[in-house]
Amino acid sequence: MANNAAEHPPGNSVADPSQEGDFGITTMDLRNLMELRSAEAVASIRDGYGDVQGICRRLKTSPIEGLSGNPVDLEKRHASFGKNFIPPKKAKSFLALVWEALQDVTLIILEIAAIISLGLSFYHPPGGDSESCGQAASGVEDEGEAQAGWIEGAAILFSVAIVVLVTAFNDWSKEKQFRGLQSRIEQEQKFTVIRKGQVIQIPVSEIVTGDIAQIKYGDLLPADGILIQGNDLKIDESSLTGESDHVRKSLDKDPMLLSGTHVMEGSGRMVVSAVGLNSQTGIIFTLLGAGDSDEEKKVKKSKKQGPPENRNKAKTQDGIALEIQPLKSEEAAESEEKEELKPVKKVNVTKKEKSVLQGKLTRLAVQIGKAGLIMSAVTVIILILYFVIDTFGVQGRTWESECTPIYIQYFVKFFIIGVTVLVVAVPEGLPLAVTISLAYSVKKMMKDNNLVRHLDACETMGNATAICSDKTGTLTMNRMTVVQAYVGDTHYKSVPEPDAIMPDTLEVLVNSISINSAYTTKILPPEREGGLPRHVGNKTECSLLGLVLELKRDYQPIRDEIPEEKLYKVYTFNSSRKSMSTVLKNADGSFRMYSKGASEIVLRKCSHILDTKGKPRSFSPKDRDDMVRRVIEPMACDGLRTICVAYRDFPAEAGEPNWDNENDILNDLTCIVVVGIEDPVRPEVPDAISKCQRAGITVRMVTGDNINTARAIATKCGILLPGEDFLCMEGKEFNLQIRNDKGEVEQERLDKVWPNLRVLARSSPTDKHTLVKGIIDSTVGETRQVVAVTGDGTNDGPALKKADVGFAMGIAGTDVAKEASDIILTDDNFSSIVKAVMWGRNVYDSISKFLQFQLTVNVVAVIVAFTGACITQDSPLKAVQMLWVNLIMDTLASLALATEPPTESLLLRRPYGRNKPLISRTMMKNILGHAIYQLVIIFTLLFAGEKIFDIDSGRNAPLHSPPSEHYTIVFNVFVMMQLFNEINARKIHGERNVFEGIYRNPIFCSVVLGTFVLQIIIVQFGGKPFSCTALTIDQWLWCVFIGVGELLWGQLITAIPTHRLKFLMEAGHSSTKEQIQQEGLNEGTDEIDHAEMELRRGQILWFRGLNRIQTQMDVVYTFQTGQAAVPGALRRQPSVVSQHNDSAPPKSVSSPSHVGLSPSSSSLTYPSGVLPLPTTTTTTTTTTALSSSAGN
Repeated sequence: MANNAAEHPPGNSVADPSQEGDFGITTMDLRNLMELRSAEAVASIRDGYGDVQGICRRLKTSPIEGLSGNPVDLEKRHASFGKNFIPPKKAKSFLALVWEALQDVTLIILEIAAIISLGLSFYHPPGGDSESCGQAASGVEDEGEAQAGWIEGAAILFSVAIVVLVTAFNDWSKEKQFRGLQSRIEQEQKFTVIRKGQVIQIPVSEIVTGDIAQIKYGDLLPADGILIQGNDLKIDESSLTGESDHVRKSLDKDPMLLSGTHVMEGSGRMVVSAVGLNSQTGIIFTLLGAGDSDEEKKVKKSKKQGPPENRNKAKTQDGIALEIQPLKSEEAAESEEKEELKPVKKVNVTKKEKSVLQGKLTRLAVQIGKAGLIMSAVTVIILILYFVIDTFGVQGRTWESECTPIYIQYFVKFFIIGVTVLVVAVPEGLPLAVTISLAYSVKKMMKDNNLVRHLDACETMGNATAICSDKTGTLTMNRMTVVQAYVGDTHYKSVPEPDAIMPDTLEVLVNSISINSAYTTKILPPEREGGLPRHVGNKTECSLLGLVLELKRDYQPIRDEIPEEKLYKVYTFNSSRKSMSTVLKNADGSFRMYSKGASEIVLRKCSHILDTKGKPRSFSPKDRDDMVRRVIEPMACDGLRTICVAYRDFPAEAGEPNWDNENDILNDLTCIVVVGIEDPVRPEVPDAISKCQRAGITVRMVTGDNINTARAIATKCGILLPGEDFLCMEGKEFNLQIRNDKGEVEQERLDKVWPNLRVLARSSPTDKHTLVKGIIDSTVGETRQVVAVTGDGTNDGPALKKADVGFAMGIAGTDVAKEASDIILTDDNFSSIVKAVMWGRNVYDSISKFLQFQLTVNVVAVIVAFTGACITQDSPLKAVQMLWVNLIMDTLASLALATEPPTESLLLRRPYGRNKPLISRTMMKNILGHAIYQLVIIFTLLFAGEKIFDIDSGRNAPLHSPPSEHYTIVFNVFVMMQLFNEINARKIHGERNVFEGIYRNPIFCSVVLGTFVLQIIIVQFGGKPFSCTALTIDQWLWCVFIGVGELLWGQLITAIPTHRLKFLMEAGHSSTKEQIQQEGLNEGTDEIDHAEMELRRGQILWFRGLNRIQTQMDVVYTFQTGQAAVPGALRRQPSVVSQHNDSAPPKSVSSPSHVGLSPSSSSLTYPSGVLPLPTTTTTTTTTTALSSSAGN
């Protein structure tokens, strides 16, 4: 039977709880059954259970009524077959995070220095004339003072402990946030099942074995199941099998449906046969979990110090290191965390470049780190040389053995000073600031209806220069209503009265709409009095059902009379067909087919039309052109979507047609009606789009709709402005302009089209992907483009993944679209995207503010420590003081500056784009200007402070001497200047009012006040550990006064025009054009070309690596041992070669009939036209596959 409906035995209604004993089938039986495919599975079901009904009977469920939903029955099913939940991996414990924070190289160096310092302070050399050791030993005032040598080492260790705890706590809260985010995504995912004969939506985790689930186009299957009835069902199983072709499912050929796969076409019903860990996805997760511990050890060994690697957003398409997050498990959060917390050794698999900000930050951190390392090395060398020359050269002493510990203590002190310089030079606070800023923004964006799935998407959005938006549901309300109709040779400008239409025409129209639409689509009464009726299911179909209700008829009785099981054949809607048809078999053996779809496509297939009397008359191409001009174009110009409804009769005498020959079947139709459907523009969209345009972001509309409709809506939204020269184009024309004679996309041709393109109509998913990829790869114009894409359908998946930021619709979006996206718009509203832009820019600015503040401190502290050490053999700022400055700078300042709320003014400037440096000229002017002020003050105090304040000099103090007032004042003034400069750092674009909006950020105010109070405590009561001595009230007032000078100095710096300071360098650039072109050459490896795009429409998920590990292990093993081919490698040869074909030019790829392994040359022998590969590639690929599969 063409429709694949199983025969239903009568009387098997809702499973009766009274007859619940044990089920007639075990979990193991079902697991074994689900591992079979196609004919093998059909045979096994037939032999073991008779048919699918047999399995339903054993599972005590009814294929039509579903389960009873009785809690006792559900509990029993949980106990027997498990819950539909894959338990997450255990979160990292706080101790594990502490251990990871301790791995920081700088901290390790400090710990070692502190431990050596501690050890030496407890070691007192036996006797010996201390005088003979030179001035090194003099100056110890009393025994008690000498005993206090341990304090510095202990204080350093204490500070290190605080830094580690803060970092670990931050990571821990981030992980917790991710889990919260993940569980929210999970709760939002619901699935349609039938219980007690009612179609209801339940959370995925509540699905049990034996449930009858309804599946439709765009679903991500949440559990394994066996098909009961299906219409034209095609599944993308690449996530489990790696095969990119869609698999057709039917009762007689292949009824097995697997969790984690995507429904690409059609609809149907299945009985759930395995859930949670017993489903195919669950089994794979169990394997991943098992292999995890060994893998983690490997990763630990290969861990290198450095900024956290970007969580590559799985934009690689090579099927090994793919990481699309399965929405239904918390696994994803883990993989994100894991990758972020421990960078794995770089393996040469092409990855999508880092997010814009991360790329810039990494480069900047490396540059600063190198400079700091050089400075600290030079400091240590100068100090040691000065000491050695002075002691053994100038004073002419000899190295006495009893003096060794004292000398070593000096060397350790120099080493600690060197490390101090390094600690201050490296901005460790940067990762912290980035994380706090992103985490804070993500939390706040949730309130603005943006559910962020990838942290870096939030910041990338601030750089967006282009948005490619869908029309339906994003710019419009997705609440479709029929407002015009052409029926019986009359064009009605509003819905006609029922008696204006001939009864026969009305009858066929109502039947056609009621039957030829998904039975899951319905119009329900409003939730509250006076509200609008609720549209459930496909919105276009809802509008047609609404038309039936307006014509005073009801669709439900017709559906009850002809249930889904009686539909003979269904051609479901897909992006290439752009129509849907349903075939019914009549009692006399004849057939009737109802069709509906895009008007220009369906009208092209019509040869008749119903006239005023309701009788078919012939409809020639000339009539069609006339109708397009008189009816369809005027409707489209009013911004209406036009849909044509038609039918066709197949007489019984002609016999049963060949249903697979679609071109013949979908032809010779009779047109019933053409309707104009209005989808009103969301009221807030025009304003949101004008904000985007003001902010320098180009909005483009990419839609599958008619070009006239698209143009009308684009004009209403403000995408097309009157009097401006912009392109509106259809997909066909777009392809003609950008492809060469061979049909390949050429970047140069694309570069001529996209800058002016504003509307792309009648576009296919491939067109959308091509446009997005072309804009991202383009190097024309001053800046490289950063592209955001919105989408809701399964077909938007490739474009959403390719985009820098993909937005999926939370309400109308399919699971496939959500999974490919970075941010989910929980209210499906375009104005939420504007909020995302605002938050993104705010993240970028927050990090720039922090950098401006941090680098000023770094420059000053490094120069002071360096010159002070070289001139006075001692750093004016002690190691513990430096750590305190670092701690307040890093943790508190990042907290204060990273939590500034965004303002509308952020939308008044143009986006930074990819090339803009992180530190602009204005910021560089501020950094150097404030550094000059601070250095002048500090050096004045250092060399003349004792005269100004009339106190003892603290310079050239011997080892272990008590802290001096002089150096305490230097330290206190330094901190006060930082504190007031933190207020200056709130503005980075040269604004004068640095206090603007300061009250809106209570965190900032409390951090500044808190730091001030802590500083008072440290100076007055810190004593020996902090090398401080209490100051008088006068001295305090002077310190604060000098600090306030920072604010006045800031006004002076703002007055200097930046454009005059041409000599100032900018820092933190992203990649240069040459590097981009170089990357462009490599990028071919991870991008799908057009032909492959057609082959792999579905997402190729990261499971694919698993499928290939074994093959690659076999190949590698053969390479290494040089033995004859391993049988396993031959058995699965297509995978091996296809693995590398991703990077071979498409023309040269052939699907080989064999792969020979020649032992002598240790290389693969390919059939002609396939590129040979170096041994190393395969080895590398395998290690990647292993680490990615376990890591994710």
